[in-house]
Amino acid sequence: MRDVGLKIVSGFYAEDNILPGDTELLQQFRVSRTVLREALKSLAAKGLIQPKAKIGTRVLKRAHWNLFDPDILVWHFETGASPEFLSSLLEMRLALEPEAAGLAAFRRSEQQLERLYDCVGKMDGAEQSAADFVNSDLQFHIAIADASGNPFMRSISTLIEVALVTTFTISSPIPNPERHGQSVARHKAIVDAINVRDVQSAKAAMRAVISDGAERVLAPTSSTLPTHTPSTHEK
Repeated sequence: MRDVGLKIVSGFYAEDNILPGDTELLQQFRVSRTVLREALKSLAAKGLIQPKAKIGTRVLKRAHWNLFDPDILVWHFETGASPEFLSSLLEMRLALEPEAAGLAAFRRSEQQLERLYDCVGKMDGAEQSAADFVNSDLQFHIAIADASGNPFMRSISTLIEVALVTTFTISSPIPNPERHGQSVARHKAIVDAINVRDVQSAKAAMRAVISDGAERVLAPTSSTLPTHTPSTHEK
């Protein structure tokens, strides 16, 4: 499944084309027909392919792909995500995560607030290990989604995880002390706003964190990211 999925996402198997037949795939992977069918069924469930009787298995156009699927997200980065894809991913974060932070400021419990400050403390202590920083950062954003009280926000954690890992793979604040300190301070600003239940400041602080990552990852193409336009209720 992974091999065929990677080849579809990379364009090796082009959109709207027919995959090799079952006989060829069975010879290539040396698996049973049952295993092949299950793999193709999984790819069809992700929106990548569609089997048709007497025609074969067609690779669907990208518009049909479930881009929130964890495998499809990871495959994009394994094959080399384009600047356009990275921009789209960051736009989704800008659309969703500031709202999650605003909801967290309105709904958070004391226990959830304590968890957020704990995540920031761990980020501050991760001065030498980029992996530790990424993990603490991820837990921080997941905690924000939990504190929002909206189950859909928690469901986008895979998108956030892939975005964060990609950001730090391309340009990490570790072991740069100045950049590390700035990143920790920006995350703490989110929690401080949530602490005093300042919805608008929490949203603004989250946008600053996401924009900081966008600048590191998309320096040549950052102009493609939209500037924030306040919604009616924010005005």
